[in-house]
Amino acid sequence: MQKILIVDDERNIRKVLSTYLKKEGFEVETARNYEEAVSKVSEQNIDLVLTDMRLPGPSGLNLLQWIKRKQTFLPVILITAFGSIDSAVEAMKNGASNYLTKPVDMDEMMAIIRHTLLKSKGRHTAEKEEKSQERFGIIGRSQAISDVISTIQVVSSSRANVLITGESGTGKELVAGAIHFASPRREFPFIAINCAAVPADLIENELFGHESGAFTGAVSRENGKVEMADRGTLFLDEIGEMSLAMQIKLLRFMQERVFFRIGGKNQILSDCRIIAATNRDLEEEIENGRFREDFYYRLNVIQIRMPPLRDRKEDIPLLVKHFLDKYSGENKKFIRGIDSVALEALIQYEWPGNIRELQNIIERGVVLSRHDTIVLEDLPNKLKKNFLESTGEEQPPEDQDLLALSGMTLAELERIAVVKSLKAEDWNQTRAAKRLGITRRQLRTKMEKYKLL
Repeated sequence: MQKILIVDDERNIRKVLSTYLKKEGFEVETARNYEEAVSKVSEQNIDLVLTDMRLPGPSGLNLLQWIKRKQTFLPVILITAFGSIDSAVEAMKNGASNYLTKPVDMDEMMAIIRHTLLKSKGRHTAEKEEKSQERFGIIGRSQAISDVISTIQVVSSSRANVLITGESGTGKELVAGAIHFASPRREFPFIAINCAAVPADLIENELFGHESGAFTGAVSRENGKVEMADRGTLFLDEIGEMSLAMQIKLLRFMQERVFFRIGGKNQILSDCRIIAATNRDLEEEIENGRFREDFYYRLNVIQIRMPPLRDRKEDIPLLVKHFLDKYSGENKKFIRGIDSVALEALIQYEWPGNIRELQNIIERGVVLSRHDTIVLEDLPNKLKKNFLESTGEEQPPEDQDLLALSGMTLAELERIAVVKSLKAEDWNQTRAAKRLGITRRQLRTKMEKYKLL
């Protein structure tokens, strides 16, 4: 049975609507204000919210905004006085499913509710399918990612050391965490340390800790990361940055499972699993004398290679959707999606910074966007330039003769002029319009026509 939440500060209205909806076969919850509604949406499985626009304290619009941040696909129908229809229409642009005017026509209300719930079911199905592409928190449906997921499933139950390789920004720590939280060690700590971020003379103390008085400033005993990770997982990120001297000490621990704190005399046992990651070619580092071969083989019992984003571009739409939802909520904006041209620009790009770079660009787009959809204008100039070059839509060379130009249609010439002006003005629409001798609105119309937005 589907559950509807009625939000209205008038008791009689709550009672009338509740009675009618129960007769129609719905389960009904009621709330008098924003706070009660938020509590019930958070604690219960609500299928639809029917709320008055005007509530004591935060309004129905505030409730709509909160719901769209927390439960994107939960449909909201607003009830408004006839004189406030403009506000209701504006609310629909911000995510409301529909609106009703007072006095509420029950037949109209039922028709709208049933239609809304039917559409919502389709959205939930799409959301469920999308979540099926997110396993262990790793988003993707490419073969490369499927192979990574399969390996995680196999190795998580073992205690073997794992080496995760791949370029910066590919999600190596995410994989390490996935292995830990899918393993029998999940109830114990997952401790991460970035070997590149700790000075060489402090890394031993960071890993093994020290006793009181071990050195100047050691006023009390301090446990290291190895001890903290006992029965859990120790993740050593950027292991390729570790000094040869420290590699020897860590290798000894990995072989014997015991260590000494700095300044200590008692052996300490730690049953932690080691997962390491690097963006370096460790075999090349071995040849150059910068990495110990015996340490490498102890780490590299199982290797997982994280593919660069350029090798799994079919995952970009899923990743974009994930980051849009994340940063829309964090920035209190409602971004419905991404324009097809902007998405194509993302797919055409080679992503030297991998997923981390994509994440930053989507966050930037959400913050800067003045629309409910990310468009090409919201992307950095390097992506726009790359897109135009990859599609062969650059302006013709400056010395192109009039004969070549005469073979183009008027629309082709106009598009070249628009693109050239936008690029000359660093995609500033106001300045580009001035350069072309038209208004900014006219320029945007042309940009829409030529799919530049």
